[in-house]
Amino acid sequence: MERKNFIRSLMIGAISTPVIIEACKKSSITDGSDTSGSGTAGTTTSTNGTCTVAPTETEGPFPTKVPASYVRSDITDGRTGYKLTAKITIGNLNNSCAGLAGAIVDIWHCDAEGNYSEYGGSGMQSTNYQSVHFLRGRQTTDANGLVTFTSIFPGWYSGRATHIHVHVYNAAGTSLMVTQIAFPEGAGTSLALVNGYTKGMTGYTYNNADNVFSDDKTGLEIATVSGTLAAGFDLTFKVNVKA
Repeated sequence: MERKNFIRSLMIGAISTPVIIEACKKSSITDGSDTSGSGTAGTTTSTNGTCTVAPTETEGPFPTKVPASYVRSDITDGRTGYKLTAKITIGNLNNSCAGLAGAIVDIWHCDAEGNYSEYGGSGMQSTNYQSVHFLRGRQTTDANGLVTFTSIFPGWYSGRATHIHVHVYNAAGTSLMVTQIAFPEGAGTSLALVNGYTKGMTGYTYNNADNVFSDDKTGLEIATVSGTLAAGFDLTFKVNVKA
């Protein structure tokens, strides 16, 4: 069980009735999925980009085991899916959130079927991918604090919304931030266009019910994502850290 779920389970007795009612309301929001397989993704859901700090999140049960071994911008590594270009900017909170040069950025996410490399053969992931390293990579930010990764649009797995993990270090290798990137939801968004690949969206966990993103009330963890199925998608996101 991830740390956030564990903490919440300890505190459940202290949750007030109005909060429980509100959580139930949020869980009932419809997904607005587009199953037509065409169209252009909307970009209006994200509020990320201001000089604020996104919540710190768990690395999850599938962190990269030796991230320094995967310094690369193209992390596709043979996995099939709709192309995703992820542009992540690291800002320095101690410098009015100007771009932070020389920061080390690791990302990782699941494939189209919801599986992670470097893990598997267990109850959490039955398919064994322990010997491969797809959809994991490390880059160092440029003068503008930017790193760019070429990947595929992530799939999903039971209990989680579609997401990308991010770990930011300073140039000396000291951890500055661990967080996760959420995707916009609703009709016309990239999530609706991809529609869970062949899995579809039946049983999908949306951001407002996700154990990581449900407390992100202002959308700081939601990326801006645009594009099409044919051309691929472009994701932009900013992570502000104290450096």
